[in-house]
Amino acid sequence: MASIKTQFEIPAKMKTWSYGLMAVGIVAFLIGLFTKGMSADVYDRQVFWGTIMYNAIFFLLITNVAMFFICALTIGMGGWQTALRRVPEAISATVPVFGTIAGVLLIGIVISNLHIYQWTDMEKVKEDMISSRIHGFLNPWFFSLWTIATIGLWIMLGARMRKLSAEADVENMGLEKGQSFIWRNTVTASMFIAWFGLTAGCVTPWFWQMSLNIHWGSTMYSWYTFASSFVGGLALITLFFIYLKNKGYLELANQEHLHDLGKFLFAFSIFWTYIWFAQYMLIWYANIPEETIYFKHRVQGEYKGVFFLNLVINFVCPILILMSRPAKRNYTLVTFMAVLLLFGHWLDFYQMIMGSISPIKITLGWLDFGILAFFVGILIFCVGRALTKRPLVPKYHPFLKESIIHHT
Repeated sequence: MASIKTQFEIPAKMKTWSYGLMAVGIVAFLIGLFTKGMSADVYDRQVFWGTIMYNAIFFLLITNVAMFFICALTIGMGGWQTALRRVPEAISATVPVFGTIAGVLLIGIVISNLHIYQWTDMEKVKEDMISSRIHGFLNPWFFSLWTIATIGLWIMLGARMRKLSAEADVENMGLEKGQSFIWRNTVTASMFIAWFGLTAGCVTPWFWQMSLNIHWGSTMYSWYTFASSFVGGLALITLFFIYLKNKGYLELANQEHLHDLGKFLFAFSIFWTYIWFAQYMLIWYANIPEETIYFKHRVQGEYKGVFFLNLVINFVCPILILMSRPAKRNYTLVTFMAVLLLFGHWLDFYQMIMGSISPIKITLGWLDFGILAFFVGILIFCVGRALTKRPLVPKYHPFLKESIIHHT
């Protein structure tokens, strides 16, 4: 173990890129704040804060998915991921940062007078039968409390999993200690999965995203959000895995592990497409006006190009490029697809959220890409720092041998 590189050192280029992207993002934020955020036009203010909101939600969800990935494999006794486990752990360590940004922003939006969420306008709530009926559930206080609880427990349970993982760096584990280690990991992972299912897989997307359209609802919306963020999170894990391999780290992980990551990317891209089709097809077939309002401007209006480009990137490209075994084992091809899918699902979150905030006018432009640069810069900076805090290989983990000899 001493002959391999286990301690990550942040390269100068990585620092430069993270600082540069954050600088671009700060400049874009300031220009946007003075031109739109502080504008007398309510619509401009809604677009500005909405742009930051969908980026914050997207990055929070895809980084939290990294911990979901670890917990799901922990419960399933998936020992193959042990050699690369510290990659999703480092990504999940950014959840407190993105969670704080998203939480403060979302709570600030609902208690302000921006009315991005229609149900925060009490005068309209009193006049609208649907809004008034659900106001006991959908109101600023409950929204804020649920947001705090959601993000708070994601952070706490994720930190608990990373703390347990650190025990695999301390000393060799005998049978009894190893069994205790696996059991405690499984219990904590189960708690995270349960809370993740209740929040990211159920209630939280209703609050944060679907409630932007107070008169529209879909029982598949949370599954759709989960599928989109899960593919984005898998792409992120894959990119950092390949980056570390290119820098000479993670020698115990190999093409077999890349193949598994490629299979996950391919499989859950198809799963996302299944949810996309099921939600769209049911609404299209029924053709009920109060259901089709969500898709009307996305399929036939200003968002038509973005809507179908989203489908091409996130379904057509994976099924054409990632289906074969050699493609999943090709570092260059998998890198290309991971970047493409990250962009594709960022675009998906754009049309989900901004398509509701600004349904009659597409807003994709310099501000969106500037704020994107800011969040990418934070991500690179935080993941780089997290990777330096622990050895890249948990050398005393009971499943490490299984991961080393892993073959697909």
